[in-house]
Amino acid sequence: MTDMTANGVPEATPHAKSSLLTQDAHTKQRNAAEKRFRIYGITAIAIGLVFLVLLISSILFKGVGAFQQTKLTLQVELLEAKLDKSGTRDIEKIKKVTTFGYNPLIDTAIKRALEEGGIENPFSKGKDLRKLLSSGAAAQIREFVVANPDRIGDTVEFKLLASSRVDGYLKGRVSRESLARDKNLTPVHLDMVDQMRETGVVNKGFNLSFITGADASESRPEQAGIGVSMLGSFYMMLVVLTAALPIGVAASIYLEEFAKQNWFTDLIEVNISNLAAVPSIVFGILGLAVFIQFAHLPQSAPLVGGLVLTLMTLPTIIISTRASLKAVPPSIREAALGVGASKMQTVFHHVLPLAMPGILTGTIIGLAQALGETAPLLLIGMVGYIASNPPEGLIDGFLSPNSAMPAQIYEWAKRADPAYYERAWGGIIILLLFLMTMNIIAILLRRRFERRW
Repeated sequence: MTDMTANGVPEATPHAKSSLLTQDAHTKQRNAAEKRFRIYGITAIAIGLVFLVLLISSILFKGVGAFQQTKLTLQVELLEAKLDKSGTRDIEKIKKVTTFGYNPLIDTAIKRALEEGGIENPFSKGKDLRKLLSSGAAAQIREFVVANPDRIGDTVEFKLLASSRVDGYLKGRVSRESLARDKNLTPVHLDMVDQMRETGVVNKGFNLSFITGADASESRPEQAGIGVSMLGSFYMMLVVLTAALPIGVAASIYLEEFAKQNWFTDLIEVNISNLAAVPSIVFGILGLAVFIQFAHLPQSAPLVGGLVLTLMTLPTIIISTRASLKAVPPSIREAALGVGASKMQTVFHHVLPLAMPGILTGTIIGLAQALGETAPLLLIGMVGYIASNPPEGLIDGFLSPNSAMPAQIYEWAKRADPAYYERAWGGIIILLLFLMTMNIIAILLRRRFERRW
């Protein structure tokens, strides 16, 4: 017997009945694997968000104190017998009175504040009372007198910075136990601070000088600010934007649209990719050798820092720009050439506008990366230099020695006083705000220039 039919076609073997709506074992296994993969992905995202929240919370918790500062409100009598013995209001003679001449005025003002508040003064020497204040308090009063010599003889209200220990006590950073071996302050001072706080002499408020001020010496952390280093970073970013954007975009357009594909262009592309992975400190060594030792440009200047960061940013801009140019469909080029446009017109009138969102995004991301770099600045001296005054003009901003935000944060983090450690975290908050702003600008520009083809 055979299974052949009359027409010579084998008879089909009957199979078990099945439906497309019924999942077989293999389909069930595939669907289960897909569900597990989704769970893994959601878990990974959740873990990443948890760590992100912990990081941001830690930065805010440790750095928000830098935006507050403790001050003492004192009524200081500007005695003419101390500040202008001749009574002529000659500014040159007034300038000859050093900060030591203002210390007795501060001592008297503190004693008066204690008496008016009914607070017992356990110290017989004025220098013990001045430990409550910043060491720059006398200089602050002197600057006011030099600027306003007509106020000599009056009693003027000053809001003087408290010392870093007093400020740390009100912020919970300093305790009475921690002052056991501290020569700068004693628990008795803290008892006075508590009473002076009740009378309104001591108060804590927003610290605008942290955002607008300059760095200070290690003995005056309460006066340190990040404002001048922000200007240094701003001038460096201007150099990077002015140099890196046109050079990077021009090189990308040539390599992608005009250069012939041969061994030389292949060598250039390989080197660009390798430069993008070179450690940033190597660019610092290059900048030290070329810009400072060979070209004799001023050390620690934002111009040199900007040129070094330009070298580091160029590979990132070139790679992102080339990727944006490649993303433009070839049909755009063919259509433009087909209606009589030249190669140059095709690139600049059709391809480049369509690639602009990606180019701008890559440029701003490169600038954000350069903004946070510290290692290249180590070797050109922008870390060791303390910028105590803002630049006086545009040219001075590029050529005068200055610091930068990441370098300033690094400098604060390695200092011994805990107040500087707090300011380092505060500087990180400002730096993150700058980076977030730059990324938001990149998103807005991408949406603004995005076109559909």
